[in-house]
Amino acid sequence: MTTPADYRILNEAGLRSYLAGFPAVGARLGGAASTWSIAEVGDGNLNLVFIVKGAKGGLVVKQALPYVRLVGESWPLPLSRSHYECLALRRQGELAPGRVPAVFHQDESLALIVMQLLEPHIIMRKGLIAGTHYPRFVDHISDFLSRTLFLTSDLAVPAAEKKQGIAAFAGNSALCRITEDLIFTDPYRLAEQNRWTSPWLDEAAAGFRRDLEAHLAISRLKLKFLAGPEALIHGDLHTGSIMVTATDSQIIDPEFAFYGPMGFDIGAVLSNLLMAYFAAAGHERTPGARGDFERWLLATVEDVWTAFRRKFLDLWRRQAKGDAYPATLFEGADGAACLEAERDRYMENLFRDTVGFSAAKIIRRIFGLAHNADFETIADAKLRATCEARSLRLARRMLVETAGFPSIGAVTAAARELRDWRPAFA
Repeated sequence: MTTPADYRILNEAGLRSYLAGFPAVGARLGGAASTWSIAEVGDGNLNLVFIVKGAKGGLVVKQALPYVRLVGESWPLPLSRSHYECLALRRQGELAPGRVPAVFHQDESLALIVMQLLEPHIIMRKGLIAGTHYPRFVDHISDFLSRTLFLTSDLAVPAAEKKQGIAAFAGNSALCRITEDLIFTDPYRLAEQNRWTSPWLDEAAAGFRRDLEAHLAISRLKLKFLAGPEALIHGDLHTGSIMVTATDSQIIDPEFAFYGPMGFDIGAVLSNLLMAYFAAAGHERTPGARGDFERWLLATVEDVWTAFRRKFLDLWRRQAKGDAYPATLFEGADGAACLEAERDRYMENLFRDTVGFSAAKIIRRIFGLAHNADFETIADAKLRATCEARSLRLARRMLVETAGFPSIGAVTAAARELRDWRPAFA
């Protein structure tokens, strides 16, 4: 794992001096460099993030560290992830205009990206913890998902172009390995970095380590992740990677991007909405106080899939320029009807993948290394464990009994049934 000779970790003074050397960047900020305010605000697991403001405007500067920030230097990580993040941001910006921050400058040697400051946006997860509704989110996220996934798939682009895309992201293997271990393997075995809300979830954690049905199901999903380059996926599309206002949604942090299974991204979004639903009870000041919010969350789960499906199919009908399903094989009324039925089967298969990947994401956030603030900010540990146990009960069913969820309504109905379920320790 080679670090460029001129790489250095920037602090406030070093970043100020660096940015001052780029007139185009300075022009966006305005004023003298000495007057710029610089604050390191990164609260993620991997990188440094600075907000820089001048008289005219602001910017975000993100620098990759040569290790996992959450763990430290004992877990080295290649700086090349910054390259893939920048590549993904630019490609996603082309595919889904207005849904990702603009990139203004990139420095490969410093593993650094200068990009648009999103204001007054907040991290969506923080808004959900506060019980905030986002009425435009469904439209925005379904646009992003349908366009970035369809338009990089074999349905939309010729095989040679698709293979070039796969090759461009193939080197992001270290970030893929994190996913392969932390999501598809570690929660189901004894792993040093696993943690959970103990002692209440001790038996549940041990149960998943013994659960061979779950082990088979998660291994099948891992194989899809390893061997299914269906489209360019974000790779880490949780509510901490989405910034929102009441009228806008922006997707950030695609450093895990590569060509993988479409259901992984869709499932990530749905899993985080489901976890927010189960966590809501832990944030209530009085019983039932978040009932409207919970209903909105489940409606949003349903609407995200429904809107995604509709938009994806619409793109398929209008922009099928790839080598899959050649139009010359489906001419005439009978051919059109046959292809339309095949589209329905395709979406059914994609939905099954989505359900499974959603389950995997829930389980890893409760037993693995990196947890969700939705649960972690519930002060009462026993109440937190109760909310997590409800999520786990649903996730295990979604993982092992995926065929029992033929529709998104079946998922939300099961979640609703578990809202007041009480585990033995409660």
